Amino acid sequence: MPPYHQSPDPTGSLLLSALLALLPLVTLLFLLGGLRWKAHWAGLATLGVALVVAVAGYDMPPLLALDAGLYGMAQSLLLILWLTFNAIWIYNLTVHSGHFAVLRRAFGTLGEDIRVQSIVIAFCFGALLEALAGGGGPVAICAVMLIALGVSPLKAAALALVADTAPVAFGGMGNPITVLGEVTGLPAAEFGAVAGRQVSVLAVVVPFVLLLVADGRRGVRQAWPAALVGGISFAAAQFLTSNYLSYQLADIVAAIVSAGAILLLLRVWRPGEPVTAALLPDDRDADASGAPAPTEPAALTTTARPQAETSAPATDSRAETLRAFAPYAIIVLVFALAQFDSVKAPLKTLTWSFDWPGLTVLTAAGTPVDTEYEFAIGSATGTLLLLSGLLALPFLRVRPKDAVLVYGRTLRQFGWAILAILAVFALSYVMNLSGQITTLGVWLAGTGAFFAFLSPVVGWFGVTITGTDAGANALFGGLQTTAAQQIGADPVLLGAANSSGGVMAKMISPQNLAIGTAAVGLVGREGELFRRVFGWSLLLLLLMCTLVYLQSTPVLSWMLP
Repeated sequence: MPPYHQSPDPTGSLLLSALLALLPLVTLLFLLGGLRWKAHWAGLATLGVALVVAVAGYDMPPLLALDAGLYGMAQSLLLILWLTFNAIWIYNLTVHSGHFAVLRRAFGTLGEDIRVQSIVIAFCFGALLEALAGGGGPVAICAVMLIALGVSPLKAAALALVADTAPVAFGGMGNPITVLGEVTGLPAAEFGAVAGRQVSVLAVVVPFVLLLVADGRRGVRQAWPAALVGGISFAAAQFLTSNYLSYQLADIVAAIVSAGAILLLLRVWRPGEPVTAALLPDDRDADASGAPAPTEPAALTTTARPQAETSAPATDSRAETLRAFAPYAIIVLVFALAQFDSVKAPLKTLTWSFDWPGLTVLTAAGTPVDTEYEFAIGSATGTLLLLSGLLALPFLRVRPKDAVLVYGRTLRQFGWAILAILAVFALSYVMNLSGQITTLGVWLAGTGAFFAFLSPVVGWFGVTITGTDAGANALFGGLQTTAAQQIGADPVLLGAANSSGGVMAKMISPQNLAIGTAAVGLVGREGELFRRVFGWSLLLLLLMCTLVYLQSTPVLSWMLP
């Protein structure tokens, strides 16, 4: 099959071409938010729209367009599915062994106020998980932890999604920033320093948003000290680490510092009127079919729960508490060791790569598009999580046979969510390889100096489609720096803005919506969850757009290195 040449303007009118390229994204948002379709049906329908646009609008051969979709599905196997399966499996192991109840009681020592507990779990602990693993693990694990404390499934998923914003730019040991440096040829450390001066502002705001999501204005009025201390301490640690230590460690340091600061605060302050989960505004509403929402996540209902849990003492021994935290401590240790070259090198030997069959694509300038498929099973985040889970078995006192059975239940737990993830990854690669993504970027870059305001929007589009900040940086990082040079702006500023703007789309990305609903037992209600978080995504995006634009002017240029 001859190579396919991309065209950023297939219609001869850049505006018309941009509207054509926007059609799949608008379709996806409308089906999820407007019609409340289930994520797998919305993803498949939008994939169909993207294929039609690629073939009819961009003259991409039909077989090549389908091949691009298969390539995208294959990319999702290690990046999302393998990672998420193993992250939820570790959680399910703690439920099966009864240690999740111990973990729940340990978090309960933070006080009775569920709003403060939500900040510590979703924001601080979630940031630590994002720093180590990324992907959908933080959303899934934090959501089910909140449910165990009594938060309703829909609200728990929304809290976990909103919280997973500020740490995303440095998630997966700084992988998005590393990718940004690779695709642009500029020093990754410079991007990390500027991104740290952007998302740290976001980190101050997010805990207050969590209070609003959890308990409305009453939550802010009564629990604002915890949000303020948690947000400022996280922001300061993230800023200092990304600028003066290592951007790869920014989220790890920030998560630990923020959690520690809140724990110190609770020694001298507690909310005047503690609010338990039962006192939060009730949102256990029925779905469109009239069926009530499940009261527990699938992870809890499909995994055997030991009888001892119902009669467990109010306090646990120190040994049992340490066992409950052991899996997460092991995750930290395994991922830290995996950063050493002596460990990383042998892991990378378990990598197979090849050019994807039949997929030869050239840019408008004639440059070959990278369509290599790398099956890096040894160093994959999911593999490290699997190893962490295996190492945790003796601490949790789970037999290997039971661990296998729990893994099988974990796979069944996801169900239709697997199809949703495959469909959306196929969609992202069809849009990228056909040239639709390039069209959107070129069109936005034509706005001149105002592009500094729109620069985060480009990253937001990228994460909405790909589901990952690293994916958005791979798609748009080069375009951002090229556009910056054309309009006389700082390429490092706009490159970092691509990553910083993208983090707000994590909460509305279909992949993460599917992971969140699967984890809490609400598969099929992705559209409803989307509607709950979409407004916050836009509001935080507007904040980032304003910040980046002002950083490109003398008003806030002093914030840059």
